[in-house]
Amino acid sequence: MTKFYSIFFGLLSTITFAQTDLLDELDATLATEPVYAESAFKGLKIINLESTKMVDKGEAYFIIAHRFGSVQGGFDDFFGLDVASNKLQLIYGLTENINFGVARSSYQKTYAFHTKLRLLRQQNEKSPITVGAYGQLTINNSLNLDANPNLNASHRLTYTAQAMVSRKWNEKLSVQFSPTLVHKNLTEFDSEKNMQFILAAGGRYKLSKRISLNMDYGWATNRAEEINANNMLSLGLDIETGGHVFQLHFTNSRSMLEHSFLTEARGDWIEGDVYFGFNISRVFDW
Repeated sequence: MTKFYSIFFGLLSTITFAQTDLLDELDATLATEPVYAESAFKGLKIINLESTKMVDKGEAYFIIAHRFGSVQGGFDDFFGLDVASNKLQLIYGLTENINFGVARSSYQKTYAFHTKLRLLRQQNEKSPITVGAYGQLTINNSLNLDANPNLNASHRLTYTAQAMVSRKWNEKLSVQFSPTLVHKNLTEFDSEKNMQFILAAGGRYKLSKRISLNMDYGWATNRAEEINANNMLSLGLDIETGGHVFQLHFTNSRSMLEHSFLTEARGDWIEGDVYFGFNISRVFDW
């Protein structure tokens, strides 16, 4: 019997020490794994501006965006609802840090191609910010080259290059800074520069578990005086509903393309000349 107890307690001690070693190894592993901040933004767009949120590897987002006419028209066009423009977009996550996308907008019958990169991710005690880059090429398919013999196919093109720096300050507040360069091969006026620089920023404040208040703004630093446009300003709500994010917003830009809403926002908030719109995104695993 004494021998039995010796064997029993010997096995118990071995198991106990083995469990302790396993727990120590698990704690050490968890301590070395990076702890990233959850998404600063739930939507791929803040409102107009691209956010630092990425499409996960192997996933695809299909986005339907609508922008109606100015609410200033009142009941004549039912506060703009009788007039609508749209953009359809498909975005694929090649990796966790590389996204590609294509889009078609009814504005100038434009086709758009973009790439978004995540260069740095907000991480506890190591990185206080997330850093990304966004590039877009658009093709104005409504430009009639036959009627304008001085123009060629390259005049259809515009280019956008944007840096994105975001920080999730706490569970409610996230902000982003997005300095942007826009190059237009074709300008509206001779005094308008082909290369334009915009200081843009946006933010998100969480109102409840599924609803947040969003805002974004863009200051066009070298816009020509002849252009009848204002700085882009947008306000809206993000509503999370299961597999997609539903975004409702008001903005002074009817266009949903970066080169246009950042440099050619025609509406005026002071005069009530703003546009209602919404974005719906749906996620698919490929």
